[in-house]
Amino acid sequence: MSVPSLKTRERLSEVRYEIRGELARRARELEAQGRQLIKLNIGNPGAFGFRAPEHLQQAIAGRIAHTDPYTHQQGLPAAREAIAAFHRARGTPNAAPERVFVGNGVSELIDLSLRALLNPGDEVLLPAPDYPLWSAATILNDGKPVYYRCTPEHGFLPDPDEIESLVTPRTRAIVLINPNNPTGATYPRALLERIVAVAARHGLLLMADEIYDGILYDDARFQPLAPLAGELPCLSFGGLSKVHRACGWRVGWAVLSGDPLASGDFHHAMDLLGALRLCANVPGQFAIEQALFGVDTIGALVAPGGRLYETRRALIDACAASEHLHLVAPQGALYGFPAVVGAAAHGFDDHAFALELLEQEDVLVVPGSSFNAPWRHHFRVTLLPEAPVLGEVFARIERVLARRAERAGGEADARETAVA
Repeated sequence: MSVPSLKTRERLSEVRYEIRGELARRARELEAQGRQLIKLNIGNPGAFGFRAPEHLQQAIAGRIAHTDPYTHQQGLPAAREAIAAFHRARGTPNAAPERVFVGNGVSELIDLSLRALLNPGDEVLLPAPDYPLWSAATILNDGKPVYYRCTPEHGFLPDPDEIESLVTPRTRAIVLINPNNPTGATYPRALLERIVAVAARHGLLLMADEIYDGILYDDARFQPLAPLAGELPCLSFGGLSKVHRACGWRVGWAVLSGDPLASGDFHHAMDLLGALRLCANVPGQFAIEQALFGVDTIGALVAPGGRLYETRRALIDACAASEHLHLVAPQGALYGFPAVVGAAAHGFDDHAFALELLEQEDVLVVPGSSFNAPWRHHFRVTLLPEAPVLGEVFARIERVLARRAERAGGEADARETAVA
């Protein structure tokens, strides 16, 4: 007797997450064959030799005997007080422990917050390109992603007028990712103030993904959104995974700011959903206070001479030296988002390029269209390897693009001959 196939949720067909998708699966197959790959698809510091700071490790080790029971669904009281105090120091209005939610990474909190917010058919304004988890969580919570463009011609910054033009009666929220993944853009205060004004005019929730808030280069500055939002409801996301290089600890938080009366129902919905999953990972929460108020360990990495800074410099130099690449230099976060230009861009397909790079040069990158961008000539790399490794990566990328440019030239010559 044949066993019928299990059917899956239909909306999963609308979800893409190429960061860990088909190309990553092919990479595992190649590794099983003994190939040595350079994998630049995930912003995972521990995979590149980074360690979570020692004082954070000790904060957990010293309290490990207290980590066995469930804790409150919103997180350990001391951890929530530390997060609230950190946000009060930033100027976040009404930042209090009872309005802090600790989750198993920001990823879980994005899903919970959209589940608390959306009814079927509700719309969320998302940047294009975005971090694709935002689109996926919107879709899987029966919402509709509506994209506002962040184009390279404008430094990957959004246009508030375009954002407002996309608002409909079904719009519920505006999502901002600052510093941005995948582009590395950082948003100036005046721009954020205009977006806050759009949200105020239309009664929208602001959702600020600020997980990279301490990873900034040169003279870039981070402007938190919540202080500008004032009494307008705003949900600000942060965590230990990037700035503190502790991805595997799965510690993220969301702070609900603004007028408590205006967001009371949403607060209760978040609390209910948090209770249904019992609580977040407990051990990692003991590191939160030290992370926010202890020794700064990211500053040296992003300053000139620091590892992240020098890898970013290698990215900028490699793109500047290439006739096939154009880069808007990242001002923050852990990524570069180069564009393929010139002859190599003729008939370019970012997924086919990424597969060719993997198969022929043992390098794994993420196609730019995987970030829900409208273009197919970008790709994303992470800045986590050492600078010489990234230099080698771009030498291999250059070989692939040179072959593509040569093929494009040969095709053009063939067309001219056929016309003649």
